[in-house]
Amino acid sequence: MTYDITSSARLAPPIGRFQVVDGRRLFVHRSGSGGPAVVFLPGASAVGLDYFGVQQQVSRFTTAVVYDRGGTGYSASLPLPRTAAAVATELRELLRAQNIAAPYVLAAHSLGGFYAHRFAQLYPREVAGLVWLDGLHRDWDDYMPPTASLAAAEQMASDQDQLRQMRSALREMRGELLADYPEHIRQPLIDAKVSDEWMRVGIAERAALTGLATELRAGPNIPDVPVVALTVVGIDPAQQSLTAQEVNDAKTRMDAALVSGVSNGEQRILSDTLHHRLCFDRPDAVVQAIRDVIDRAAGL
Repeated sequence: MTYDITSSARLAPPIGRFQVVDGRRLFVHRSGSGGPAVVFLPGASAVGLDYFGVQQQVSRFTTAVVYDRGGTGYSASLPLPRTAAAVATELRELLRAQNIAAPYVLAAHSLGGFYAHRFAQLYPREVAGLVWLDGLHRDWDDYMPPTASLAAAEQMASDQDQLRQMRSALREMRGELLADYPEHIRQPLIDAKVSDEWMRVGIAERAALTGLATELRAGPNIPDVPVVALTVVGIDPAQQSLTAQEVNDAKTRMDAALVSGVSNGEQRILSDTLHHRLCFDRPDAVVQAIRDVIDRAAGL
């Protein structure tokens, strides 16, 4: 199913700029200098500015880039979901238009893992390293219990009415996550995150997970570059279940297989945060992983 996510009045970003790529405006915010540049690939329902806190820390030692892929966040509308190749090609064109030289370190969170893998398949010479932030894998279904399969995740995605009912709780959660953000970024971002338009986008991006995994399986493994995988195994006290533990065990095995497939890979297991809270609770772990990948890439 394709969702045509359109709006007559797009929300304006509190910082950053727009770059025209293939006739469409993409939101991008870059800071810092030097290379290799670190590019953050957001998860579903996430946007570039969700990674602003870690971006600012990374920008102290290299160029750091956050952006919204087409059809999401502050970027121009277009039908969703999209192929991983379309997203990867768009990102490459954006970085080139911004005169940000390859190779890049891709820091991919959740759904962003699919797009990072596709970028690496298409442009292996333009990837200096990968930082896997509890990212999705093309072999997800090979590890997970059936109740946590990609198809099950597609079916369980919240619908618009459910999200509207949760709007107050979502606003409160976002307010807490973004508590340390500058107010001129924090409040507009919270308002946008709970808007009908952005909630629809989050649903739409989850509508083709199995198709994305199939697309990736048709291509090669990730190139032999330094990889650090942060595997999040914290369990929400409100959602403790046998399935949650099974999923965490499966993620641990899956990320271990990912890093074992390269010459310089490392898995770091984090039990003190949750999937969606990783960059807010443990920015130190995220920044350290990025710094280590950059250092290892420089040593090759």
